[in-house]
Amino acid sequence: MTLRGTMTKMTMSDGAQIGVYHVAPQGARRGGLVLIQEIFGVTEHIKELCDGYAADGYEVLAPALYDREEPGFQAGYAPEDIQKAIRIARGGHPFDLSIADAQTCINALTDKGAVFITGYCYGGSLSWAAACKCDGLAAASGYYGGNIGQMNDWNPKCPTILHFGKKDHGIPMETVEKIKAAHPDVAVHVYEDCGHGFNSDRRTDYNETAAKLARQRTLDLFKANGG
Repeated sequence: MTLRGTMTKMTMSDGAQIGVYHVAPQGARRGGLVLIQEIFGVTEHIKELCDGYAADGYEVLAPALYDREEPGFQAGYAPEDIQKAIRIARGGHPFDLSIADAQTCINALTDKGAVFITGYCYGGSLSWAAACKCDGLAAASGYYGGNIGQMNDWNPKCPTILHFGKKDHGIPMETVEKIKAAHPDVAVHVYEDCGHGFNSDRRTDYNETAAKLARQRTLDLFKANGG
């Protein structure tokens, strides 16, 4: 597949310049979208997801959040790659800085209309955090964010939906039920027979049916809130 976007440099709130994958919308512009990476970085898979939303009319920015620690970082799914990605996500890179980077990307899109956010894995947690802490978002959709349970006392400032796989060994259903109970206004979708990463066609847990349904729910949310 030929990618449509380009990697550009953006200056973040701390003065750092990091890579951002940018894709212009096809056809009529529906809004802006900040798309947040998995722990593996802004990989070809993430870029393909960006291109897909651009095909639906969204101008997309996907910041390479780990560029300060590992410029151009892209990990595979081998155990050693996963461990390196986890070390950056859980120790090397401050989560608050990721929230600030998301805000910078939101700000870059707000002059053109409604802005949305979505993300996967690490990005799912960050999408939740951005919905709660960032300004300027019209709606948020987070996929299997493992740290959302630790932010369960935070409250989204925009319409938000969440997606979890019922068989995700890293996010027990007990945690998902607590999120549901604490946030009755948040649509929490649980996908049967799905594990972690069910949206990624690079992973063994990929579930095409669930991925298509979650994406349609995400698009419907955006369209219902100005997208």
